[in-house]
Amino acid sequence: MSARPAVVDFWFDPVCPYSWTASRWLGEVAARVPLTVRHHVMSLYLLNEHRTDVAPEYRRNVEDSRGPSRVAIALAERCGGDVLGGFYTAFGDVIFDIWRRPTSGEYHLAVRSALASVGLPADLEDAMESTEHDEALRRSHEAGITAVGGEVGTPTIHIDGVAFYGPVLNAIPRGDDAVRVFEGARLLGGYPEFFELKRTRTRPPVFT
Repeated sequence: MSARPAVVDFWFDPVCPYSWTASRWLGEVAARVPLTVRHHVMSLYLLNEHRTDVAPEYRRNVEDSRGPSRVAIALAERCGGDVLGGFYTAFGDVIFDIWRRPTSGEYHLAVRSALASVGLPADLEDAMESTEHDEALRRSHEAGITAVGGEVGTPTIHIDGVAFYGPVLNAIPRGDDAVRVFEGARLLGGYPEFFELKRTRTRPPVFT
């Protein structure tokens, strides 16, 4: 691992399982090497807003799951971006126990639990059904993807100012493995002519 401290800007949609595995991986890295992670909100709904090749069932799913990203941007607007990491961890600990597609009611319960556990205002849950912060969400989303391009998903990560989509991790690297994966991502991201490395996912993600 490079001795130079790294700064990671991490864009996530709270309901995306691959954002969750990547965020837990970054936590593993930060526990072992100098690393600053700054959290930002993006939106699966906005990501797919103008795509014509999205399956109807998936589109309905992202439309139904807009609430948590609205809450995340609302709390960032009201309380500052530094609270996002704690809220996201508390929310994800409820939602990402096993691989499943949560219902709207489960999202509400997870948001309510997360706000309470980190001491944030309970009325932020109202943002789930509100359009009040949608423009702020769009601005945050576009800030995350502009440097990457249109053919991306969640999460989007900027390491030392170099932006890319992913990494998409099907499970959470732990311990020394987490550091090795991070150093590999940092090395690839630092090479200006590197653009893509991908393979098809063959099984659902694992959160343990």
